[in-house]
Amino acid sequence: MAASIMHLPNCMIWPSFLHLTRQISRQHNIRLGKHPLGKRFLCTQHTLSQASKEPSRTSSVPPPRKMPTRYYGQPAPHTHPHLLQNKEVTYGVSRLEYSHRRQRFVSEMIQRAARKHENVSRHIVLIPSAVQQYMTHDIPYVFRQNTDFWYLCGFLEPDSVLLIEATKSKNITTLFVPPRNASRELWDGPRAGTDGAVELTGVDQAYSIDEFEKYLQAYLKGSRNFGIWYDYVTPANPTVHGSVIRKFITQERQAFVEQCKPLIQKLRVIKSPAEIELLRRAGQIASESMMETMKFSYPQVDEHFLWAKMEYECKIRGANYLAYPPVVAGGNRANTIHYINNNQLIQDNDLVLMDAGCELFGYNSDLTRTWPVSGSFTHPQRLLYEAVLEVQTMCVNMCSPGVSLDCLYQEMCLMTGDKLKQLGILPSDLSGNDLLKAMYPYCPHHLSHYLGMDIHDCSDIPRSIALAPGMVITVEPGIYIADHDDRVPPEFRGIGIRIEDDVVITENLPEVLTIGCAKHPDTIERIVQSR
Repeated sequence: MAASIMHLPNCMIWPSFLHLTRQISRQHNIRLGKHPLGKRFLCTQHTLSQASKEPSRTSSVPPPRKMPTRYYGQPAPHTHPHLLQNKEVTYGVSRLEYSHRRQRFVSEMIQRAARKHENVSRHIVLIPSAVQQYMTHDIPYVFRQNTDFWYLCGFLEPDSVLLIEATKSKNITTLFVPPRNASRELWDGPRAGTDGAVELTGVDQAYSIDEFEKYLQAYLKGSRNFGIWYDYVTPANPTVHGSVIRKFITQERQAFVEQCKPLIQKLRVIKSPAEIELLRRAGQIASESMMETMKFSYPQVDEHFLWAKMEYECKIRGANYLAYPPVVAGGNRANTIHYINNNQLIQDNDLVLMDAGCELFGYNSDLTRTWPVSGSFTHPQRLLYEAVLEVQTMCVNMCSPGVSLDCLYQEMCLMTGDKLKQLGILPSDLSGNDLLKAMYPYCPHHLSHYLGMDIHDCSDIPRSIALAPGMVITVEPGIYIADHDDRVPPEFRGIGIRIEDDVVITENLPEVLTIGCAKHPDTIERIVQSR
């Protein structure tokens, strides 16, 4: 397509583009020149040569330098002023916040080492970036950075390494990055290089990744009795692990090797105000987009069409992409919890269960709604839907400091069991463990998981710990009744319902980040019927 457009005169391309843009703008009430991320968009005439100098930073961040007047391998304030404000490394997250994250990580690391290895005073941290993955030869997947690497520095290029040398009194942060290479940049786009990496992220120094092994060998010559912090069980970059880091470790100059991930996830599970704002915006985008997708529903609609509609609506609101392959399950297919084939027609009088979210500059939303494509719930559908909605509302209200996800799950199971008894799906005399055992086939998943930079965020953090302010979780009860389950009254068979919201734990009442997406059955019917 691109090749054919290149042969058209500019006078033909530009008016057609403007016409299409104005059509989209009128349809979605988006003003030309206004970015979907709102007031952060700066309608300026900035050019690379007009990039301004930064004001002084605190002592924990390196002193300001002039920003190179060129593009990097990721957005920067001087190249993307509509996305990044001055001193931001990634959208909404400043150099100072990334610096504080590294300081907190080092503090946790040194405290842990003092308890287990009291005679060790020097530490080296090795956190590789992700590696570019390919579908086939020379055809890449969209690159997704290693989350822990991203969390600590914000650098978004592959084939890099974050190295921190730390003692009780000071630490030095170094990035090893892909070198500038005119041939590769012609095909793959610009690279930050060493100077760009320092200026963008605020780390102390940067070197070419080609110098990584030499740097580690020099470290060995001047160091003894130090600790290595590196995730060796599941290396983020198998090539760097096999060719450099394993060789460094097997020389056995260190006192110990510890995993980084548990310490980083301990930090990541509590979100900063900047992170909560990003999650709030991701939840808003997903909520608005799913409401538009509801309006697009009709009998015989293809599940794939609803997937495409959801993705389109998220992206025109500023999301980078969908956070995961969505579930778009019509009728009995909703009883497959992670159904992602999304290739069937949804019949009249069927419900559609959509589980979808978006990623906004590294932070995710995770939202599920269930609605009738005809625009009206049948009586059995409404009974089941209202049962799930009542359970979900009570669970959300219970989200407060001191409660664990496992405790919430236990309460959800008991409440769902009671609802199934009231509907005649389970025997009325069941209670306690017998009720839980009988209920489980009708809701075989947990109520909740942590949410953040990953959809199932901080997977090493147990669900048994007490919730604390700043944690973000999902609340997603469901009832699933297969069409062949002859233990259940026929009118309920083939119905699967889940309702999911994203919730911030606060000192007071929980904040629902996806509150903008309708879930009362009467409201849902009005939305679908408004198509």
